[in-house]
Amino acid sequence: MSDDHASHAIGAYGSVINRTPHMDRIAARGTAFTHTYIQGGDQGAICICSRAMLLTGRSLFRAPHQPGPDLPLWPEAFRKAGYATFATGKWHNGPASFARCFTAGDSIFFGGMSDHRRVPVHAFDPSGKYARSGQSVGKEFSSELFTDAAIGFLRSRREDRPFFMYVSYTAPHDPRMARKKYADMYDPGKIALPPNFMPEHPFDNGELKVRDEKLLPWPRTPEAVRAEIAAYYAMITHVDHEIGRLLDALDETGRAGDTILVFAGDNGLAVGQHGLLGKQNLYEHSARVPLIIAAPGAGKPGTRSASLACLYDVFPTVCGLAGVAVPETVESKGLGPVLADPSAAVRDAVFGAYRDLQRMVRAGRHKLIWYPKIGKWQLFDVEADPWEVEDLAGRPEHGALAAGLRRRLAEEQARAGDPLPPAA
Repeated sequence: MSDDHASHAIGAYGSVINRTPHMDRIAARGTAFTHTYIQGGDQGAICICSRAMLLTGRSLFRAPHQPGPDLPLWPEAFRKAGYATFATGKWHNGPASFARCFTAGDSIFFGGMSDHRRVPVHAFDPSGKYARSGQSVGKEFSSELFTDAAIGFLRSRREDRPFFMYVSYTAPHDPRMARKKYADMYDPGKIALPPNFMPEHPFDNGELKVRDEKLLPWPRTPEAVRAEIAAYYAMITHVDHEIGRLLDALDETGRAGDTILVFAGDNGLAVGQHGLLGKQNLYEHSARVPLIIAAPGAGKPGTRSASLACLYDVFPTVCGLAGVAVPETVESKGLGPVLADPSAAVRDAVFGAYRDLQRMVRAGRHKLIWYPKIGKWQLFDVEADPWEVEDLAGRPEHGALAAGLRRRLAEEQARAGDPLPPAA
């Protein structure tokens, strides 16, 4: 898992700028789900909410940030099924839930973000306490630190039981400080601005002054945004290189042929699109994430599927592939039918929310965003207008479409347990 990784910033999803040969290598082995969404967040740190949903298989309003023992977690289900479970990298959902999930680990980061050259980490603590006194500072760049820990686990295994390995990078989350080797790959002067670049967001979406948005001054300048994008791409290419090292170790240890590979991001990022920098919004750049699943014997290698999916669908999907029982508390949907047939669908709509400020539904090719505090609606034909430049809301010829999507939004709010009343 990468952190703050938008789906447009990966070669397997069509990027001709960002170099990701090893993420693409996973896609060549399996299926890239090109329309995978997160369900948003109830706070600015979207990652903590997104990971809680991934781990519990439950929707935003039913997935506590630090899940208690009444909610079985994804790695925990594999541990109880007899797997050796290992984790390294970012764990944003509390030491107690980590202790329930894993039988081993190293270079564990309990937090949201840090200096990538000085990550505060823990070694595995069998007691599960993870006291602050046991914390140390990583001696390598974050992406290298976590990869080394994962490779060490693979190479040190001396048992036959299957393993579940969770490798959670903190890049490309800011501070963006890629090593020079990768920064030199991307000249800001040669970076094209996205088609939806704006100096400022055209209206107050309720969260224009959150921390992420303060990383650049207003109005955003083309030069500043190009530099930000270049640094972002460099961080991603560094992560990609480290994933390549991990894939090579999997090959060397003879486990590649019977290992399910999942690559995903926890949320997207604007990085200059719509005048925004962060992920506290429901546009495609922030709500859509990469999701690639490569499972031996499941699906045709090198497949792309545009079927709608949610990140938290990973929990029941991987359980189904491995023959592990799905806990009754899980409410997400297994993507096995889509792996078998990329044109199949397990969802006909996806829902998103951000605090009490924004709501979204996508059904078919259209997407509706609602800003309840200011009574504003946006309507996009995401298939014809993937950059969400042309707002169709308010046009008489789209009145029936908008009304139907409003009704669907209300249905999805109720299904997700949204405490916010639907629009009248």
